[in-house]
Amino acid sequence: MKKVILSIAILASGVVTYAMVSPVMPTTSINIVMNDEFTEVAVDKLPETVTSAVKKAYATATIDKAYVNASEQYKLELTVDDTAKTVYVDKEGNLINLNTVE
Repeated sequence: MKKVILSIAILASGVVTYAMVSPVMPTTSINIVMNDEFTEVAVDKLPETVTSAVKKAYATATIDKAYVNASEQYKLELTVDDTAKTVYVDKEGNLINLNTVE
């Protein structure tokens, strides 16, 4: 009789353990919004240092759109060999990394 009761107890504990629901962890989403605060400017109004820097770095490039921010850094949308490319240039004509844009 002990074996039967012990067997039922072990079997019941296994079923109860299987039926337990694991806790659901809440997921957290983080949205990052970049506010680059660039305003569009006419391509023909770009400083000579900026246009010459683009021609030096990308000889076959054409500037499609140009934007400027308060720090006089320029965001330029280029077409280079039928491919779209975005580059950043400061007012002195230095190509800058996206991470250093203020």
